[in-house]
Amino acid sequence: MTSPVLSIKDLHLSYGSGPNRVRAVRGVNFDINPGEVLGVVGESGCGKSTVAFAAMGYVAPGGQITQGEILYQGKNITTMRSSDLQRLRGNEIAMIFQNPLTSLNPSMTVGEQVIEVLEQHAGMRESEARQRAIDLFESVHLPSPSEVLDRYPHQLSGGQQQRVVIAMGMACDPALLIMDEPTTGLDVTTEATILDLVAELKEKTNAAILYITHNLGVIARVADRVVVMYSGEVAEEATVTELFERPRHPYTTGLMGAVPDVTRAGIELRPIPGQLPRPGSYDGGCAFAPRCSYARDVCHDEHPALDPVGESHFARCFFSEEVSLSREESSYVPEEEGAREDSAPVLQIENLKKYYEQSLGILPWSSKKRVVKAVDGVSFEIGERETLALVGESGCGKTTLSSAIVGLLDDVDGGMLLNGESLQSSVKRRSKDQRQELQIVFQNPDSSLNPAHTIFEIISRPLKLFRGEEVKGRVQEEVTSILESVNLHESYLWRHPSQLSGGEKQRVGIARALAANPKVIICDEPVSALDVSVQATVLNLLKRLQRDHGYSYLFISHDLSVVRYLSHRVVVMYLGHVMEVGPTNNVFEPPYHPYTEALTSAIPLPNPGIEQSQIRLEGSVPSAADPPSGCPFQTRCPRKIGSICEEEFPPLQDAGDGHQIRCHIPMEELRSVKPVIRIRDDREVKTRDPEPEPQSVTD
Repeated sequence: MTSPVLSIKDLHLSYGSGPNRVRAVRGVNFDINPGEVLGVVGESGCGKSTVAFAAMGYVAPGGQITQGEILYQGKNITTMRSSDLQRLRGNEIAMIFQNPLTSLNPSMTVGEQVIEVLEQHAGMRESEARQRAIDLFESVHLPSPSEVLDRYPHQLSGGQQQRVVIAMGMACDPALLIMDEPTTGLDVTTEATILDLVAELKEKTNAAILYITHNLGVIARVADRVVVMYSGEVAEEATVTELFERPRHPYTTGLMGAVPDVTRAGIELRPIPGQLPRPGSYDGGCAFAPRCSYARDVCHDEHPALDPVGESHFARCFFSEEVSLSREESSYVPEEEGAREDSAPVLQIENLKKYYEQSLGILPWSSKKRVVKAVDGVSFEIGERETLALVGESGCGKTTLSSAIVGLLDDVDGGMLLNGESLQSSVKRRSKDQRQELQIVFQNPDSSLNPAHTIFEIISRPLKLFRGEEVKGRVQEEVTSILESVNLHESYLWRHPSQLSGGEKQRVGIARALAANPKVIICDEPVSALDVSVQATVLNLLKRLQRDHGYSYLFISHDLSVVRYLSHRVVVMYLGHVMEVGPTNNVFEPPYHPYTEALTSAIPLPNPGIEQSQIRLEGSVPSAADPPSGCPFQTRCPRKIGSICEEEFPPLQDAGDGHQIRCHIPMEELRSVKPVIRIRDDREVKTRDPEPEPQSVTD
């Protein structure tokens, strides 16, 4: 038996003192062995990042470890001198953070930053360190490593920045690598390559890896064992296969029931009721009992132990034998119908183009300029009660397109029609009715909600602006009604955004859009920063509002699982062009555009029992200022068929049922492509909605 690289034993960590003491971590235990990836998963505030920082010897000001040990290769980190800890960090223990831009110095080239680590921790000479940096960049698959060495962080894509940070973390061959949400915010294709890299590093270096995330799909792909944390303690621990096949804690099954899954079409998401308790609010009993459907009197009175429920499987639950994943899933729900074929479209976009001029000189008024074709001839329609999803990697033009539709950009070419009437490119030149009927929900409610205003002021402003005469004398009553429609109580009226959770803020953002009584709502990544349970609540809310009030949505997202759950039709964009458009069911099964096929292959599936083709795109999205000739995708396409792809812009081929694919590959050949997602025994996963099981007369 090899000794664990990291052992955390009965760890208790608190902040503050006396009656204000917050017990952030309570009795956490786990080991990580060489060559093993331990995934730690849980909602925001569960304590997973606090444990990770403690493993590095970092405790935030005001915090203290009140009990337990953190053993790195048998040495207790909690009692080490700061000088000894400094020698460990970066040399034997390395940490990779969520946002690479906060880890990289913008005033130094990435090569200088890696070389500095090697000189400081490994004692290398500059020439030796430079060659080692090139080797490291090559090992994390950065293109042209010697050239990347001399670039600054802002000259690299998000995925390339994260690879630099990983290379920096691996510079001194650490025995323990801690990764804190390293792929959150990355495109699905970039995320897939980073996760492949994690698996490759584990095999090459035999390092122990502590991988922290809230994404169960990521856990299923990279982890060997999983620790599920809730309210500062371990709720369940198991091998990744055992956890997904037979979860034994209600919180784990709750997380799984709240995750959209492209392989389970027609299953309604089931959010976990209630909220994660505030740190320090625990006062005995089971911490999860207030949100648990299995809870009984004993759960509120006694604290359950983390007991064995199988070989290498532990759960903190009095009733673990009763826990069933199927109980946390709603039954089959027929998919909501989209727009009727005989109804007029609510929003029409016709050959929309948005070009920018970019200065090539040092000064912005330089005469040398080039044209950036951010959106280049995009057309689509959205019908009443329909959700059209817009997907693609960063740089594909989807945010520029949404900004043009909502009226935030000038000098937009092409046509935009709302209810059959022309939309001016600038919101200032649009009629009051048009501004009312087209609203937007932004990605980050922290930056889109005024922190100085109460929730009443935030929601009542569009209400008074667009419906002043209609609601005169009953504004508060109407605001209360709108709040209740997004599942927020009247008591929220006089709170400020800082007093709300992330999910509550996003619901206020939705309520503000609803206050105008619009026809079309643009949702720009509205759930990307939310925990899975809160995300499920917001997605179900959007569906219910559409069903009850007939809203149409343009839903922008990089999460294809969310898109599969919510949308009726999908537009796939690449470098300013529409590469594929069609009903959601059709887009998620052959025939695929090669780009859509790669996006589907990159989806992290929350089920290790599903087989998934591994199609990885080489390189980054080309610049819209210097697009490739011929097909925009030809420089990265794994199915490129020859010079025609390099010389001719591809036609939009008809695949039937409103499904169109822009590609030179004949449709018959695209139809013969093997499905990306399959069950292990090679039966194809049915991505079309399953038929509901017939009920007997006695039912």
